Amino acid sequence: QVQLVESGGGLVQAGGSLRLSCAASGRTFSMYAMGWFRQAPGKEREFVATIRWSGGNIFYAGSVKGRFTISRDNAQNTVYLQMNSLKPEDTAVYYCAARPLSMPSTSEYSYDYWGQGTQVTVSS
Repeated sequence: QVQLVESGGGLVQAGGSLRLSCAASGRTFSMYAMGWFRQAPGKEREFVATIRWSGGNIFYAGSVKGRFTISRDNAQNTVYLQMNSLKPEDTAVYYCAARPLSMPSTSEYSYDYWGQGTQVTVSS
C-alpha cells in the first residue's frame, strides 16, 4: 500500500551536513507517522527520529538530538532528515519507515513499511 524510497545519502567529512529524503507513494501518507532508523556495520538497527502525521510530536535519539532535524511535506509525500555536525559514528545505512497509526514510535516493530535504505558515510 505504501512504497518508500530514500535518497540523499553520500560521503561527507566530519562536521558536514547532509539532507536525506524519503519519497512515499500512496494517498494514505498524510495520516502515517514516519520514522528514520539507521544500521551501522555489525550493529543492530537503531532509532533515529520520528514525526507525527501532523508534523508534531517529534522525537529524537539522544545521540542525534540537537544535530538532526526530521520534517515532512505531506503535499509532496516526502519526509526529510536534515543532518548537521555529522560524526564518524553517524555512518550507517539510513532507512525511512511508515506507521499506519498517526502517533510516532521509537520502536522499529511499530512500522509496517520500509524503504531500501541509503548509505551515509562520514569520514574523519
